[in-house]
This record gives sequence, structure tokens and C-alpha cells, in this order.
Amino acid sequence: MDSPNEQRPGGTRTSKLIAIIDDDDAMQDSLRDLMEAAGLVARCFGSAEDFLASGLHRQAGCLITDVLMPKISGLQLQAKLKEEECTIPIIFITAYGDAKLRIQAMREGAVEFLEKPFDHQLLLKTVRAALDM
Repeated sequence: MDSPNEQRPGGTRTSKLIAIIDDDDAMQDSLRDLMEAAGLVARCFGSAEDFLASGLHRQAGCLITDVLMPKISGLQLQAKLKEEECTIPIIFITAYGDAKLRIQAMREGAVEFLEKPFDHQLLLKTVRAALDM
């Protein structure tokens, strides 16, 4: 497995680690398998709280998160990260496509807002674009 971190010209460090947050274990497994099959490194979390407690929000190269989760929703997490000036690119996934939620997420800087079931190739393309940001 490749190291999740690499050096960019000029000595700045970037991470290829994909953080996945979803309260559905099967979705976590599916997304991790998809990322790893594409040669990416992924780490899964069952809640936004677990993700924040890990400290990886300052290290991961991209975040894939469900929108509706217990306690802290994906949108609340986005706001919290913004408050902390954490600029991790965020891709939202949801089983509940809601135009208002999509608009809010995108207005606040989300890279993408995908409805389940989503096209895996589109997700991978979006993740790679986010990693290049």
C-alpha cells in the first residue's frame, strides 16, 4: 500500500487519504473497497464525532460524508470544519436528495453532492479532482 502522504514541489505536504463518514457499515465497506480498488487509501468512521476525535480532519486529502447522520449531520460537520478553518474538500452522499440541502452544501463549498445510488466512476473522478485541489 502506498503512503497516504506525498511531498509536492516546494515542500508542502498533501494527503491522499480519503476519510469516509457514514453511519451505515455496509456503505462504509463499499466505499472503502471502491477507493482501495482505485489505488487510494481510505479510513472509515461511523460518525462525525469519531472523525473529529481522530484528528484526521487536518490531514485527510478528501472527505466523503453522508448528509443525514445522528448527532452531527454532514452539513453541521461542514460548518464546524469551516469554523475551524479546515479546508478539506467535502463530497456529500445521501439517500435523501433534497434540493435545499444540495444548494446549502454547495453554497458552503462542497465539491459535489451525490444521491445514492451514485455512479462509482463519477465518485472516483470527483475524489481525484478533490485531491488535486
